[in-house]
Amino acid sequence: MMSQHEQPMWQPSASEIERAHMTRFMEFVEEHTQLDVPFGGDYQRLHAWSVQHKEIFWSLLWDFFAVIGHKGEQTLLDGDKMPGAQWFPEASLNFAENLLRYRDDRVALVFTNEQGQRQQLTYNELYHQVAAVAARLKSLGVRAGDRVAGMLPNCIETIVAMLATTSLGAVWSSCSPDFGVQGVQDRFGQIEPKVMFAVDGYFYNGKTLDVSDKVAAIRNAIPSIETLVVIPFAGLNSAVPNTILWHDFMDSTARDIEFVPRAFNDPLYIMFSSGTTGVPKCIVHGIGGTLLQHMKEHVLHTDLDRHDNLFFFTTCGWMMWNWLVSGLAVGSRLSLFDGSPFYPSPEAMFNLIDKEHITVFGTSAKFLSALEKAGVKPRETHSLKSLRSILTTGSVLTPESFDFVYRDIKQDLCLSSISGGTDIISCFALGNPILPVYRGQLQSPGLGLAVNVYSEQGQALKGEKGELVCEQSFPCMPTGFWNDPDGTNYHKAYFERFDNIWAHGDYAEITPQFGLVIYGRSDTVLNPGGVRIGTAEIYRQVEKVEEVLESIAVGQRWNDDERVVLFVRLREGIVLDESLRDKIKRSIRANATPRHVPAVIAQVYDIPRTISGKIVELAVRQVIHGETVKNTDALANPEALDEFKERKELAR
Repeated sequence: MMSQHEQPMWQPSASEIERAHMTRFMEFVEEHTQLDVPFGGDYQRLHAWSVQHKEIFWSLLWDFFAVIGHKGEQTLLDGDKMPGAQWFPEASLNFAENLLRYRDDRVALVFTNEQGQRQQLTYNELYHQVAAVAARLKSLGVRAGDRVAGMLPNCIETIVAMLATTSLGAVWSSCSPDFGVQGVQDRFGQIEPKVMFAVDGYFYNGKTLDVSDKVAAIRNAIPSIETLVVIPFAGLNSAVPNTILWHDFMDSTARDIEFVPRAFNDPLYIMFSSGTTGVPKCIVHGIGGTLLQHMKEHVLHTDLDRHDNLFFFTTCGWMMWNWLVSGLAVGSRLSLFDGSPFYPSPEAMFNLIDKEHITVFGTSAKFLSALEKAGVKPRETHSLKSLRSILTTGSVLTPESFDFVYRDIKQDLCLSSISGGTDIISCFALGNPILPVYRGQLQSPGLGLAVNVYSEQGQALKGEKGELVCEQSFPCMPTGFWNDPDGTNYHKAYFERFDNIWAHGDYAEITPQFGLVIYGRSDTVLNPGGVRIGTAEIYRQVEKVEEVLESIAVGQRWNDDERVVLFVRLREGIVLDESLRDKIKRSIRANATPRHVPAVIAQVYDIPRTISGKIVELAVRQVIHGETVKNTDALANPEALDEFKERKELAR
């Protein structure tokens, strides 16, 4: 349980709070609702109001952000049903039109890669490139509701293709070019795209990887693809037959975009679950809910505006790419990067921050822990004058990583651990420019989201660990799953656990400071002797051991109970022996509890992870029990699973 008296590691100044968009929004609400008692700058009161008066809150958000479109008179139908509530049933809008609202000569996008190549587009140039691609898509018969897919890196052309697609009211779906043929077929094959964009190759860790054969195989495997457009991203001469090159595809005569109006809940994006336990689920996200939620998170929770330069290290197969791109609706500059964040050195991303004057830097918790293990201290080697905020997600940010950021990167910044997921294409818990940062905590639940933590029996918990839930409907809930006409699979995924309550699948705790702590996924919670343990609680202690680079913990069925098994990847040249095992166990026992101490610790040389970089505890658990992992193509390194098969240590 978190301490009531913990001291903040950072807090905003009075002038920063006064200037924050969150404060401006409080004043906007007070002005438009004639509240009897003003918020007085109290975020917890604003949050409570946003949940209790959700229809007014989301309607005022539309007005505050000046959403381009027709809002309609009614905000919510069947608001008590989850699923089943309908937000803004009379509204119409176009997603791309809202992201292209600025058409001036300020820089919109800057792309850099490992080779140091750099491209940029202004907002005006971006509009005209989107117009050129949209006109060609329209001439090919792409209409509202059609699917367009991209197997692409995080580059400018990807954003142009997405905006062109959504300007027509069509649906965009993407993955990164490091997916295998089967992985792409499992995803795009389900949604049957009419047009697909791809690259000839990509760069990673100093290598050039040719994907032309893979692209050709994917096209042959998905019969719905009528047109394949190839971007010569890597400059390779290898040609994919029957394709159109990017520059030949663009209609240079197009000058304007005819934005097709769509209903608020019409499909915008199709995202995919990681898919390591079967064919990936196709999660459909609506236009209006995605736009409103992202603008709320960008403007209010990240305090973005036109003066900011937003960066997030992400691939196009991760929802953070979709989140990043919505920064265009705010008019911010977006910095795009594709490649390894450690190439040519661990300082590469900090060189980029200084070179491009990035103000908000987004990354993974794993990146920060790897930096610390590498002994990198950017505070001593870089200016970082522009940097005001670091965002992290993807996995749990340990309290020790908070220490590392404030000790070795920069003291005066807002460190925001954020958490949500592909399921809601956004966050349940976020940063907050008017609140302090406490060690190990996510600053606050998002506005308009009735976030709580439940016991297994469905009772609300305070200061105790349990299931992260959302007790009320919200606009960015998925509109459903693709090819799930009666909603059975959708209901099973989120609403089977607690009736009419969204169960998110995270193991969490609400703190006395109104923050949150995430302890890992609830489906990977360990249960030795009936005591529930979040895997993040173990990883936090193991990361303190100098010899260990990373680890993965799973539960093994054992003697009618469960025992904790820990696999460790060690620094080069180090071999796990009894002395090191004892050191790891002592660290866990001293800082957690005896229950957390693994029954077995074994060495591996690689740990399996998804293509977006998340370790896959469920897949390892399946392997050690002799079960089949159904979709290894969802993994970046499926061969790593072999290390976990038939381990002698697990038979003892």
